[in-house]
Amino acid sequence: MKFQLAINLERQSSNEDMNEVASHTLEMVKKADKGGFNIVWSAEHHALEMTIAPDPFQLLTWWATHTEKIRLGTAVAAAPYWHPIRLAGEAAMTDLISNGRLEFGIGSGAYQREFDRMFPGLKQTDGWRYMQESLPAVKALWQGDYEHEGQFWSFPKSTSVPKPIQSPHPPIWVAARAPITYDFAVENECNIMSWPLTRPMSEAELYKSRLDEAMGKFPNKPKPIFAMMRHTAVYENKNDWEVPVKALTRVLGQFENLFKNLGDVENGFTKIIPLNELENREQYKPEMLNENLMFGTPDEIIKKLKLYEKLGVDEFIYYATFGLGHEEQQKSIDLFIEEVMPEFLN
Repeated sequence: MKFQLAINLERQSSNEDMNEVASHTLEMVKKADKGGFNIVWSAEHHALEMTIAPDPFQLLTWWATHTEKIRLGTAVAAAPYWHPIRLAGEAAMTDLISNGRLEFGIGSGAYQREFDRMFPGLKQTDGWRYMQESLPAVKALWQGDYEHEGQFWSFPKSTSVPKPIQSPHPPIWVAARAPITYDFAVENECNIMSWPLTRPMSEAELYKSRLDEAMGKFPNKPKPIFAMMRHTAVYENKNDWEVPVKALTRVLGQFENLFKNLGDVENGFTKIIPLNELENREQYKPEMLNENLMFGTPDEIIKKLKLYEKLGVDEFIYYATFGLGHEEQQKSIDLFIEEVMPEFLN
């Protein structure tokens, strides 16, 4: 099993200094690079302090100048917000600047709030249609002159400038949850990143079954790399389990606000919905969060990871950013590198 890091610049209040946030995030990326992580991922989000990532390629270029080996991925570029020519060129430039380390992740976009601002009138639930038209166009532009007449974009003969260093193109990843996206990923030879959110292991098993079903539909296609993300926090004392759970609970209250598109965002900071006010949110109970997520001592984390390895997860995505303090994040990744990863990399 290999390991990847997903990390965001994140602020919970205006009292947090942006320079300190940036410095902390870069230090985490540098630790991952030196510690043997395979990929670090940057997100794309707009006008939200909880995920400060208006341009994932800019973040990757910044990280590239401070790292040596770790590969640099977008998780994900939101296809509806990008013209394919610009997306192809930005990605290829990042591949050039990073000396061929780009991992190209593409997806549909997350929150209706963002769609209302970035693409007014488009429903978030229709974002996948743009992704499925955009990716083939981007791949064609990377190869050379290409003319496009599609449902959402049309443009005369053009090409990506520059071209990617990697041949025939950077590895491509798709964020997949629905069966239709698994089918698309396998048919188009894309790797898969999956996220069971805070749900139990049965959700991870469901995603693996969707991959297996997609492979059955396209038996002549190569098996994609199957990566899975979980919120992760490693600590030495078992009694510290409530620290990451409490941090995550605050962030989950913000996610619920965004998923419901309530509009309670002031100057980029999202109001927290108390989880005890929600119905049918069993997965938010503290004990279940602790059980379902990658929270624990090194020995507990190793035991949990072996379940994912047995399931068929090729690479585990360590999701570091969920309101946990900077000191706790730094200690966690140190413990993960020093005491967890050797069990799987040797």
